Amino acid sequence: MISHRITYRVIYGDTDMMGVVYYANYLRWFEMGRTELIRSLGLTYKEIEAKGFFLPLSEVTCKYVSSARYDDEVIIDTSLDPSVKAGVKFNYVVYRENGEQVVARGTTRHAFVDGEGRVIRPPAFFRELVKACTVPEGDDGHRE
Repeated sequence: MISHRITYRVIYGDTDMMGVVYYANYLRWFEMGRTELIRSLGLTYKEIEAKGFFLPLSEVTCKYVSSARYDDEVIIDTSLDPSVKAGVKFNYVVYRENGEQVVARGTTRHAFVDGEGRVIRPPAFFRELVKACTVPEGDDGHRE
């Protein structure tokens, strides 16, 4: 499995009046993790789009386990599920700074579409990159 971790310090603007992270911000954090995972593979969203391919979100899940608060440092652990053939799926786990307490878990699924918005299979360059970067069983696969 391909995975990547980033850290993020919760800013005041991420929180509600109780100092707890507003629920929708987890989706932003998922995007941050996804973007940096793809970058860690040597590719950027910008490059994918320049080739004429786009990755619209088709499904999202988020299970809130505990609260993150203002000034917490969180770890966003993102992994790419290589078993999905008709698009791409990412899994996320958000931890508190200790890396042990889970704050949230989620997934996003994305279709590949061409410049006209037609759904297509993942392009060859993306499939080959995922295959080349897939870590053998037993290796934790984290790229930092």
